[in-house]
Amino acid sequence: MSSADVARRYFEAIAAFDLDAATAMWAPGGVERLVGQRELTAPDGVRELQQELRGAFPDLRWEVVDVIGSDEADRVAVRWRASGTFAGPGTFQGFVANGAHLEMEGCDVLTIGGEGKIERLEAYLDTGSVARQLGVLPPAGSKTETRLTQLANARAKARAWIHGSEPERIAEGVWLVRGGIPRIMNVYLIEDDGGVTLFDAGSSDMSALLAAAAARLGGIKRVVLGHADADHRGAAPALAAPVYCHEADRAAAESPEHYRDYWDRSKLDARGRTVLWRLISTWDGGPVEIAGTLTDGDQIAGFSVVHLPGHAPGLIGLFRASDRLALVSDAIYTLDTSGRKEPAHVPHPAFNQDTEQARQSIGTLAALDPATVWAGHADPVTGDVRAQLERAAAA
Repeated sequence: MSSADVARRYFEAIAAFDLDAATAMWAPGGVERLVGQRELTAPDGVRELQQELRGAFPDLRWEVVDVIGSDEADRVAVRWRASGTFAGPGTFQGFVANGAHLEMEGCDVLTIGGEGKIERLEAYLDTGSVARQLGVLPPAGSKTETRLTQLANARAKARAWIHGSEPERIAEGVWLVRGGIPRIMNVYLIEDDGGVTLFDAGSSDMSALLAAAAARLGGIKRVVLGHADADHRGAAPALAAPVYCHEADRAAAESPEHYRDYWDRSKLDARGRTVLWRLISTWDGGPVEIAGTLTDGDQIAGFSVVHLPGHAPGLIGLFRASDRLALVSDAIYTLDTSGRKEPAHVPHPAFNQDTEQARQSIGTLAALDPATVWAGHADPVTGDVRAQLERAAAA
């Protein structure tokens, strides 16, 4: 018997509510998967599902529209229609019977084993149409549906306003997304052979925003962490892309700890010790599996890796010689710990592993003579960049 014949006989048994015949056509342990809902194990799970349907729709009728599959294939698709009155007394997907008449359409894909038994069935149902007929969703094209759409759009806009900005082009092939709460986290999207490389990953609440921004540019190929602090690795675990960092920050990136062991909370003012310190854990998305490490001089998406330790042992920046653009994570700050914008300066000593080394790294950056320097937070350094960096290093 061909797979198509097995499928037809199975639906004939279902339509006749002959559950003994229907379940006998299943291989023991076969799986019926209601896509997006649940999985059932044959034969008992299949029997219970059909009993549930018949209890909710006592006049349920099935019609096979089409069967697609060759005689030799072990998989066959069945397009079907079903109709019935939601009269009960049983419930349907948790809903109490309301007398609605339902017209349903779907497609089942059956895998038939060597003995002509069903081993797997994947059921696809037009759940949107069912929800409308049940009264769970408003009718298509109705004023209520329009209002729900407007509400969903308003929520999406509010979420984007709270969590981040639309991507802004800051240089050839380089885009900036600002996000986080408050909106001071900078994540850079670098166009990279049909996709993007992300430099830094901001805070955890930016993950959806970053994924959407990257999708417009071909998707995320890799994430490069400027360093592994909570507000720079935050979204990385949720982005489903390989993550890279400097070897000296690998252990921190893969650690569940939100706080680095060299941070000194006592060096912060009262607001920093309370508000800022508490925010750190909310920014963090947790440990990140590191796919590989980068070191000074490596090439990434047209940029050279520059090791700039001090704030963190494995802090790296990216420098592109063609336009002298530098993306430097927290090698410099352009704001204070309260979020106020300031000229470029050495990162706050409360968060540095070695503040003197951080100054030396700013000097290393100045020696590259960059035209523009974008940091991990707030605004870029422009104008006489080298002089500003030299002042920051000497302060």
